[in-house]
Amino acid sequence: MTEKIDVSQLPKRYLYDGTPVPPMGIGTFGSDKYSGESIAEAVYGAIRYGYRLIDCASVYQNEDKIGQVIQRAVTEKIVTREELFITSKVWNDMHGPGKVLESCKKSLKDLQLDWIDLYFVHWPFPNYHAPGCSGDSRNPDSKPFSVEEFMNTWRQCEQLVDLGLVKHIGMSNMTIPKLEAVLPLCRIQPAALEMECHPAFQQPELFAYALSHKILPIGYCPIGSPSRPERDRTDTDIAATEISEIVEIAGKHGVHPATICLKWAVQRGVVPIPFSVKPAQYQSNLSCILEDPLTEKEMETIRGADKNCRLIKGQVFLWEGASGWQDLWDMDGTITAG
Repeated sequence: MTEKIDVSQLPKRYLYDGTPVPPMGIGTFGSDKYSGESIAEAVYGAIRYGYRLIDCASVYQNEDKIGQVIQRAVTEKIVTREELFITSKVWNDMHGPGKVLESCKKSLKDLQLDWIDLYFVHWPFPNYHAPGCSGDSRNPDSKPFSVEEFMNTWRQCEQLVDLGLVKHIGMSNMTIPKLEAVLPLCRIQPAALEMECHPAFQQPELFAYALSHKILPIGYCPIGSPSRPERDRTDTDIAATEISEIVEIAGKHGVHPATICLKWAVQRGVVPIPFSVKPAQYQSNLSCILEDPLTEKEMETIRGADKNCRLIKGQVFLWEGASGWQDLWDMDGTITAG
């Protein structure tokens, strides 16, 4: 594997205002399996190799370590701050009045940045769970999505843009009904939408909706999140890399099925953010989009292989009385107005 790739050869995606975004980022959610130090070292190596989008979040509890290696890369003139595109997210327990600003300032301090390029509302409700809790844990303060509560949080995010602390703001883990309810109320529209997206869960309707509203789709779990916590696993899960069509196409190309998942995402127009601490993997993830593209027939085959299998169900955020994780995703057909 080469030491770095030619970043100028990578395709670009664009936000609604014309801001360019790298076609792939590196995720930093190490679940409970990787230390902050190992994740930060992977980020440093990824920047050296050619990654420019780093997807962070306060709840990952490693932004201080990542900030050190970002500063190291800038000091060593591997990259300038302006060439990087850094995201972060406000966690569920920081949605209250004044809390979003507090959260953002802490992320800025930890990441050693003067601004964040894209700041997300991580989940669209303040339902909190303790780190490492079991999948059947329930917080007595959890409650259904509320348009009013969400907009109070979003207006705080808009203030971050006004203050120059963040360049753009985005939403994450949303659904079309939720977006329909809040988009007309936004003074500053979301520039991007983070969504689970892989060949086994393609979310075609949400993907198309985002594009129609000039919202850039950013796909998490792009290869099916093999490192996700045990609490997020169920017996009905389908691994994207084990879908027969993906395996067959990978065989024809002589690559790992994960490579096909990433090629598909980029060619479709999603910005995938795969996670890996292994240099050979994160290097291959980025370089694969520069060579041997999938054919239109292969893209169509993958489109037809969708299993509608959501892996990150969010069941730890459920409220007392909820019928199941489907309620989080408006599959019960209701949206609370207040």
